Amino acid sequence: MTSRRDFLKNLSLGVGGMMVAKSAFAGDKKSVYVTKRPSLEERNFSSPVIEKVIADTKKKIKDPKLAYMFENCFPNTLDTTVEHTINNGVPDTFVITGDIHAMWLRDSTAQVWPYLPYAKKEQKLSKLIAGVVHRQTKCILLDAYANAFNKEAVNGEFAGDHTEMKPGVHERKWEIDSLCYAVRLAYNYHKVTGNTSIFTKEWLLAAERIHDTFKEQQRKEGLGPYRFERTTPRQLDTLSNNGYGRPLKPVGLINSSFRPSDDASTLGYLIPSNLFAVVSLRQIAEICDKIVNKPELAKKCRILAEEVEEAIKTYGIKNHPEFGKVYAYEVDGYGNALFMDDANVPSLIALPYLNCVDVNDPVYQNTRKLVWSDSNPYFFKGTAAEGIGGPHVGYDMVWPMSIIMKAMTSDNLNEIGWCVRTLRDTDADTGFMHETFHKDNPKHYTRSWFAWANTLFGELMLKLVEEKKINKI
Repeated sequence: MTSRRDFLKNLSLGVGGMMVAKSAFAGDKKSVYVTKRPSLEERNFSSPVIEKVIADTKKKIKDPKLAYMFENCFPNTLDTTVEHTINNGVPDTFVITGDIHAMWLRDSTAQVWPYLPYAKKEQKLSKLIAGVVHRQTKCILLDAYANAFNKEAVNGEFAGDHTEMKPGVHERKWEIDSLCYAVRLAYNYHKVTGNTSIFTKEWLLAAERIHDTFKEQQRKEGLGPYRFERTTPRQLDTLSNNGYGRPLKPVGLINSSFRPSDDASTLGYLIPSNLFAVVSLRQIAEICDKIVNKPELAKKCRILAEEVEEAIKTYGIKNHPEFGKVYAYEVDGYGNALFMDDANVPSLIALPYLNCVDVNDPVYQNTRKLVWSDSNPYFFKGTAAEGIGGPHVGYDMVWPMSIIMKAMTSDNLNEIGWCVRTLRDTDADTGFMHETFHKDNPKHYTRSWFAWANTLFGELMLKLVEEKKINKI
């Protein structure tokens, strides 16, 4: 059985079908790198505007290895993971994660996110991203509690899980952020393109379903309809208490049975995801007010957003003995809190990246110091690098995603420079990002084909080029 954790380890080749990279040294002692992208005829999708972005951006990056890595990573989603068609005139785009042929709502949004600014410049690219929105809408209507889906309405490898599995569902782990990411993509696609065709009657039904699912998981009227158990030796792949997880006191927060890592939450009120939900509910409300004329749904979403936001202020912000007021990672409403961070996004360190908090918010700044220190049990520091990991892979394994998020949420050139150099030097000479690498040995890594991390690295590099910081760090 192949699960999200059954990754390809320690491979020197990249994605199947990619050209093998070569490196040599020119007479000026500078490295020369040859792309690891698939040949043109082997790419899943080609976008002239993105090719121009790659060519223009590479010219502005003086470090040859960083330029080479940008060229490999930035188009990785388009090159290798998108499966795009037009069905009855409607775009449909299925996006796999890389080495797992299934579509996560979270990953699929994050994977196409860096291409969104260019969607207005190219109709073909715009249709590709609209196709992701349409596919995500179908997924939510199939099962708002599922995190990952198969391309066709067939039983997947986790059909034996003890929950309400439907054909087409790959995995049914309830994670708040899955629904938030779908809202994020639709809302921002419209903002960039002005296109309202994605807001179909099906999309409105999905938006209503998102609101109702969030309300159900406030657990004010009992435990709700969702429960999940899996026969597994891995503790964090199942839920305790007959599939409902640890007890929660209803205080206005939303339960997230699983984290963005697909690991079970310890305390169900996952604060980064609750903050993300506040943003998403307000985005739905704005769409309902300004575009689709659904004032009732807009009002319901705003009321729920305000309630969750107030509950975060009351229960999600805690006094830490060393760092003062911080955002807890998880709470349960009874007064218990978990001080940590997990590298997957949404995370505490990534909150400004998702527009959940202002980067200068003093509570966030205190939290940022906490999670990037040994006060976070999943912060690992070794001879090769330091960064945030998580229980999904375990001890001593740093996630490049955490280093990318540290850079994304910083204005300090020294800090950004350290992040970029660390990412450059811990690729295990593959030219790509990975899920994790060992803090003392980057050649010990997990997932050689992880498109989210690749495109996120490309997004960071593009940001630094546009801000004219890349050659100052």
